[in-house]
Amino acid sequence: MAQEVPATASAASAKVPMDSIAAVLRRERGRAGLSLTEVARRAGVAKSTLSQLESGNGNPSLETLWALCVTLDVPPSRLLDPPRPRVQVIRADEGVTLASAQADYQAAMLSASPPGARRDIYRLSAEPGAVRASDPHMPGVVEHVLLASGRARVGLAAEPVELRPGDYVAYPGDLPHLFEALEPSTRAVLISEHN
Repeated sequence: MAQEVPATASAASAKVPMDSIAAVLRRERGRAGLSLTEVARRAGVAKSTLSQLESGNGNPSLETLWALCVTLDVPPSRLLDPPRPRVQVIRADEGVTLASAQADYQAAMLSASPPGARRDIYRLSAEPGAVRASDPHMPGVVEHVLLASGRARVGLAAEPVELRPGDYVAYPGDLPHLFEALEPSTRAVLISEHN
């Protein structure tokens, strides 16, 4: 059976959105036409654990939520990804983080793929100097940047944010935007999402 574990993420990490998780679990269990007992059995979790989670209580481990998602045939992002503002910044020590019950391992979801979206992934290398200014892309494009090393100003041209290693930002790619390395050997991952 999957175990519950104490949260070991940084104090700055976002709290697991238990109200949202509870609502999605109840809705998806009802959609699947399964009883609490049957979902718990199939997922390999205690019925009392599932009952607590559906009530908005508890501190689920990564394994518990994963097992429930597999049983209910829903992506984990549906449980963890609340509605987001147009521009979103997640610092390296922030974000909804789940800890494993089996290893010293944590997973923080930064962004869920919307239904029907296509994502292109790029590895970026940049040096200080000229700013990489981008004209607007096609309507609906969203860009996601995760800074791996160095320091950079990234995002909408009118209001870029400074990122440090581990920081994440998402912004509309259909508006003027930029990437400016502030330190040598700045590296990042860019994901361009097309709906």
